[in-house]
Amino acid sequence: MNQLPSGIADQGSELMHGVYSSEECLQMLSELNRLFEQEEMVSIRSSRGTVFAARNVIKIVPEVHAWWQKPRLVERLTYVLGEHFGLVRGLYFDKPSHRSWSLPFHKDMTIAVKDNRLKSDEFSKPTTKAGVPHVEGSESVLANMLTLRIHLDAVTDFNGPLQVIPGSHLSGKSTAGYSGQPDVITCEAGDVLAMRPLVSHASGHSDPAREMHRRILHLEFAAEEQLADGFQWQDFIRPEIHQR
Repeated sequence: MNQLPSGIADQGSELMHGVYSSEECLQMLSELNRLFEQEEMVSIRSSRGTVFAARNVIKIVPEVHAWWQKPRLVERLTYVLGEHFGLVRGLYFDKPSHRSWSLPFHKDMTIAVKDNRLKSDEFSKPTTKAGVPHVEGSESVLANMLTLRIHLDAVTDFNGPLQVIPGSHLSGKSTAGYSGQPDVITCEAGDVLAMRPLVSHASGHSDPAREMHRRILHLEFAAEEQLADGFQWQDFIRPEIHQR
């Protein structure tokens, strides 16, 4: 068994190579495209009809529950989060060259819940995204989460690679005070980036002169189902191996 690398503990991220084959990536893309065609309300499309963002992936793509339950990924999630972890949110991103976008450095602090109207000292900034209630999670909750970014395309310097600031998760929610150079995450289709949500990260535009996609399944996992102040995750799906 691969022991938890110092990357996740100290750097906040780890790139896992070759988790999915090229055939598996093509199968996932085919199913995603088929289902997105039926879900006009949850997809963001370009004028050419290309889907470059989708929320509620857990609900609109039932197959995703089988896709992430590879032994290698379940093993890593269990090692990092413990045996009681569950999948709590799924997103999809693309950066087609004709409709690219960029994000400045930030941390992922929003979580999907069943009801964001409850009074709380732990959760704040209620919003609704694609019909789903969200709040900003407490630092203790966010520090016990792990995101898997499943790369369905190769990521190069030309299609908006993610940049991460190593060790930035150790400062909690703070986004100030980093002097180091960010790591640029380039990889092959089928590689998976495991990343703490509190790692500061950014991405730039895709090169408009190149016909490239950067399609990613972004899956968020939490260590525990129980939340404070009566809050509940919108979804909490444990791996089948831990449900037996």
